[in-house]
Amino acid sequence: MKVTSAIACLACALLVAGCELLPYFESKEPIEPKEPTQSAPVEDPQPASDVDSLVLYSQHIRKLSAGDLGREYDTVRQAYNRERNAFNRVRLAMVLTVPNTSFYDESRAIDLLEPVVRESNGRLQPLALMLISYLQEQKRLNANVQGLQQKLDALKSLERSLIERSR
Repeated sequence: MKVTSAIACLACALLVAGCELLPYFESKEPIEPKEPTQSAPVEDPQPASDVDSLVLYSQHIRKLSAGDLGREYDTVRQAYNRERNAFNRVRLAMVLTVPNTSFYDESRAIDLLEPVVRESNGRLQPLALMLISYLQEQKRLNANVQGLQQKLDALKSLERSLIERSR
């Protein structure tokens, strides 16, 4: 499960990095690199958009302890209940997909993300689409694992019965 979480975070980071290159590909003129400004040093990078903010949030929640994660879930759920916007939907879906938690719920996360995916010009649509694709693939893989486990259990049972017959 940790590998798939890491893959999801990597995919989010690649998506954000790809968005930075869009202006270069859309225009014929080369984009000049921005000169660093001489301002006060910034301790934490500030997200430039909601997508950046959600990617950083995903990294943040993966590092929380079980107790802190439970409190974060309550906070995010309350925020979603107060204001059911796309940002809160994606944020709650991200929390619901943290593995090994009592509130882990892939199906509910997919249900939360579907309206965001249907927004044709929504700024969070690409991120929601990527997350929903990841979750659907995860559900498919989990179903395959369960099917294989059932077959393995049936083979073990058959083996036990053959051993008992031979005695």
